[in-house]
Amino acid sequence: MGRLEGKVAIITGGASNPSLGRSTSLTFAREGATVVLTDIDIEGGKKVENEINESGGKALFLEHDVTSLEDWEKVKRETLKNFQKVDILVNNAGIAILKSLEETTEDDWDKTIDVNLKSIFLGCKTIAPSMREQENGSIINISSVAGIVGLVNASAYNSSKGGVRLLTKNIALEYGSYNIRCNSVHPGFMATNMNDPKKIIERGRDLNAMLEAIPLKRMGTADDIANCALFLASDESSYVTGSEFTVDGGMTAQ
Repeated sequence: MGRLEGKVAIITGGASNPSLGRSTSLTFAREGATVVLTDIDIEGGKKVENEINESGGKALFLEHDVTSLEDWEKVKRETLKNFQKVDILVNNAGIAILKSLEETTEDDWDKTIDVNLKSIFLGCKTIAPSMREQENGSIINISSVAGIVGLVNASAYNSSKGGVRLLTKNIALEYGSYNIRCNSVHPGFMATNMNDPKKIIERGRDLNAMLEAIPLKRMGTADDIANCALFLASDESSYVTGSEFTVDGGMTAQ
């Protein structure tokens, strides 16, 4: 307990249950952070805010379209007004439109790039200057194993997540002299709303075959990602920047 005591964290995509953003918000709050969680889902976001506050933590929910610079500026303004600083930024919000290359429309491509990659550019561009002023900060960008290896029927998703990986390294280089660290986390096959078994079947994929292809023979949990993000947000990782962390049960070791 207390690994993030006194720190203020912004976490995007924190509303869905189960999700990486919700688990990260709960974990950070348990470890002492003040959590500003954002999402377009007002009802879900309020539930997580209440869950944290009622358990003795401190949280504020803000409605937030991560593809909007104006919304990012609002999130920054409200966070600084209420809590005076930002120590941690977790760019978690994302979508997965999984289609063959020929079936992927221009709108599918644009939406995927906007939500998965442009949002991280906007978030870092907006929040990093505040971290630079205080000469301290940790930025954690949630990518995917699809940012490291190719997946079938995932041209837009692969491209967006690969972009997150290299944008992360760029930010680590640009802001390292200000003691701002930036790392990416690459989840594998996780048990979240995005990978609901019904959705997997609808995509025409064999769930059992997918599990068999994972060396640990199971899906990961949202808490697995939250715990990795916790390490990167804490002072325990003070010499870690520009790196990617795969949390995938061994998928990319093959």
